[in-house]
Amino acid sequence: MLPNTGKLAGCTVFITGASRGIGKAIALKAAKDGANIVIAAKTAQAHPKLPGTIYTAAEEIKAAGGKALPCIVDVRDEEQISSAVEKAVEKFGGIDILVNNASAISLTNTLETPTKKVDLMMNVNTRGTYLTSKACIPYLKKSKVAHILNLSPPLNLNPLWFKQHCAIHTAAMDMLGGSGVESQCRKVDIMADAAYCIFKKPKSFTGNFIIDENILKEEGIKNFDVYAVTPGHPLLPDFFLDEQPAVVTKKADSYGAVPELKEEKTQPPPKARSGAVEETFRIVKDSLSDDIVKATQAVYQFELSGEDGGTWFLDLKSKGGNVGYGEPSDQADVVMSMSTDDFVKMFSGKLKPTMAFMSGKLKIKGNMALAIKLEKLMNQMNSKL
Repeated sequence: MLPNTGKLAGCTVFITGASRGIGKAIALKAAKDGANIVIAAKTAQAHPKLPGTIYTAAEEIKAAGGKALPCIVDVRDEEQISSAVEKAVEKFGGIDILVNNASAISLTNTLETPTKKVDLMMNVNTRGTYLTSKACIPYLKKSKVAHILNLSPPLNLNPLWFKQHCAIHTAAMDMLGGSGVESQCRKVDIMADAAYCIFKKPKSFTGNFIIDENILKEEGIKNFDVYAVTPGHPLLPDFFLDEQPAVVTKKADSYGAVPELKEEKTQPPPKARSGAVEETFRIVKDSLSDDIVKATQAVYQFELSGEDGGTWFLDLKSKGGNVGYGEPSDQADVVMSMSTDDFVKMFSGKLKPTMAFMSGKLKIKGNMALAIKLEKLMNQMNSKL
C-alpha cells in the first residue's frame, strides 16, 4: 500500500468525544489523509441506546487510512486527560491538533435544572475544555500545524436566547423535533469538512468564530445539497443564527417569543376552538392500546391556559391507558404547560414541540426522556386530528 500523502498525513489529532457523531466524523475525515487520531471518550463498552465505542471508532479510523489510539477519557477527570495526552505523545511523538468536542446539556429551564446537572455541564463544557487544552498546549507549541478547535452552537448574544433557558439547546432538534425532523437537517459531514478546512490553515489563523457553511463557501463549495440528509428538502434554520435583526425579530414573534431588542407589546391570548381540547383527548383515548402503554410507561399532566383549559392528564402506565380532566391519580412524571390553542396545534402537527419549547410557548417539568416519548404518540395522532 502506498503511503498516504494527504494534508494531515502524520499529524496527530486529539479529539474528545470521538466515539460517535461529529467527533467521529472529524476523525474519519482526518484519517483519510493518514492522520493519527487519539479517540478520547468515555464509551468503552456498547451503550444500549447510543452507537459506537472508542474501539469501534478506532477500527473505522484504521479502515479509513489513519492510525488510532483509543483512550478512556472522562474530561472531568484531569488524571485521565493527562494519561491520554502522555500516551499520545509516547505513541505518535506529539500533538498537532486538539478538537474539544465532548459536551453535556440539560433540556430544562432554570428552576427545573438540578444543581448536579449544572455541575455536569460546567465540568464538561467549560472545565473539561480548559483542562484538555492546558494538557495539550505544551505539545501544540512544538507543532507546525497547531490548532485548537472548540465546537459549539454559533455564539449569539441576542437577548432572545437568554430569555427562556439556562443551557444551550442544540440537542433539542434531535430530541424534541419529532419523526421526520432529520429530513430537515444536514449530516455531520459538513462539520467534518469545515474542521478539515480549518486544520489546513496556518497557525496564524486563530481567534476566529467560524460557521461551517461560511468557511466552506470560502473554499469554493457551492453544492450544499450533498450535506442534506434528504437532498432537496427544505432545511430548518439554526436556532442561534440571526439572518438580519428585522428577520429574527419577525421569526421570533411568529414563534411566540418577544426579543428584548424591541419594545414588548401585550397581546391578547389566542382563543382555542370551542371544545377542541376535549375532542383532542377523545381522539387520543380512542387511539390508546396496551402496546402504547407498555412502550411509554409514563403519566403526563397538562396545565392548559385559555378557553377549554385547566388541568388534564394522560395516563400511559395503567392498563389500557386513560385520559381525563383534573389531576392524575398517580403523580405525573412530566408536567407540560401551554395554551389550549398550542396544545391542539401540537397534537395535530401544526406546531413543532421544538419551536414551542425553544420559544417558551411550551414549558416542561419532569422527566425529559419521557417527554420525548410523548412526541412519538403526537406524531401518531397527527393524521387523526
